Amino acid sequence: MKPATKFIHAGSHPDPSTGAIMTPIYQTSTYVQEAPGVNKGFEYARSQNPTRQALEEALAIIEEGKFGLAFGSGVAATDAVMKLLKPGDEVIAASDMYGGTYRLFSKIYEKFGILFHYVDMGDLKNIEQVVNKNTKLIWAETPTNPLMNIADIKAIASIAKKHSILLCVDNTFASPALQNPLILGADIVMHSATKYLGGHSDVIQGALIINDKALRDELYFIQKSCGAVPGPMDCFLVLRGIKTLGIRMERHSQNGATIAHFLKSHPLVKKVYWPGFEDHPGHLIAKAQMKDFGGMISFELKTDSMEAARRLLSGTKIFALAESLGGVESLINHPASMTHASIPREERIKNGLNDTLIRLSVGIEDIDDLIADLDQAINKAVIE
Repeated sequence: MKPATKFIHAGSHPDPSTGAIMTPIYQTSTYVQEAPGVNKGFEYARSQNPTRQALEEALAIIEEGKFGLAFGSGVAATDAVMKLLKPGDEVIAASDMYGGTYRLFSKIYEKFGILFHYVDMGDLKNIEQVVNKNTKLIWAETPTNPLMNIADIKAIASIAKKHSILLCVDNTFASPALQNPLILGADIVMHSATKYLGGHSDVIQGALIINDKALRDELYFIQKSCGAVPGPMDCFLVLRGIKTLGIRMERHSQNGATIAHFLKSHPLVKKVYWPGFEDHPGHLIAKAQMKDFGGMISFELKTDSMEAARRLLSGTKIFALAESLGGVESLINHPASMTHASIPREERIKNGLNDTLIRLSVGIEDIDDLIADLDQAINKAVIE
């Protein structure tokens, strides 16, 4: 089945009682049993829900995996992976990654005796140098948030397998429409389903997709025992969002490419971070493991003025100043004060995340309107 068809039909089965083509929202907390322990496969909604089950089936199908698990948020899904570990275990993580993930690692799990090594995964030697007998997990993002760095999933998977280490890839920026890490050797794929999977900025949710049954069972036990599960309405919304994922990502990618080239040629823009450029250090790897380059772009103005950056961030009329990404509407974001504020400034600067960096989530509006909006905001921000 081709991807465009798969996104529409994954996890969808006509309701047996009514023939409804859309999965019903099973808004229930419990299920009547025929006798103690005799049920129809559902006992209590924290453990199982038919709407969530349909979504989890869809997640597995679209990520080319065998098992899907849905969580109350992307951070909750990440938290479940971390609960596979024990004190004394070590994790190798990307030095450039989502601020909420860094906060979870540094503020929560370091207190429980987990040691984290933050490295630039663009150079595989950085990973190999810190691998030791206590290393149990490699946590990768690609493309990274917000500097759009690329990690070679297949090569990192080879290192992980050689040392019997789990590899989890945060695939939020690419989505299953553009990249499938399980095919490239990852053990776990994580999504903030809030973003491209939901696609409409109306739901908070996370997901894990796995191939190994034993690993799935361990993560399901954590999901059930800790209870960070999404409600059926949220599952319904992500199921609905997945149906248009393919066609939305086509438009996100088209608009993203056009805006990236517009920014690169703009006389007031100093640098553009987008893996579709041939001079991007990870371009060839991105081209090999991604179907397209997506709608996420970061850039810096030629001026280092923080005031100019603020004027730009507040000066757009279509791009909305907001956290998050992946919705049909375009967003503009200031990582240093918004999505990545939890990372200490010295760490941000060391990793290349400057105070004046601006991140775009390019939506699916008319491209001429988006370019005109950015152009007027950039010109006013710098000239004023």
